[in-house]
Amino acid sequence: MIGRRYPRTGTEPATAQSPLGLRLLLSAVFVPLFCAAAAFFALWAADWSPGDSPGRGALVALAAVCAALAVLAAVDLMVVVRRMRRERGT
Repeated sequence: MIGRRYPRTGTEPATAQSPLGLRLLLSAVFVPLFCAAAAFFALWAADWSPGDSPGRGALVALAAVCAALAVLAAVDLMVVVRRMRRERGT
């Protein structure tokens, strides 16, 4: 039970590993992508004029969603890095 919070209760193999490498790659790709998208939509909303489509509210909502996803991906990136360091023992 070294490195585990809870004893194994399922039928997973004893050598099962979590996909930390894939999570690291996805988080590293999507943090800058969502940051760029949030900035793009925010600038588009700032340059919005009456009569433009999509509406300003939709652009602000898209910018907020992209910013929230960027924060979520950044938090996941920090969690993955911490878990990888803990597994390696450094």
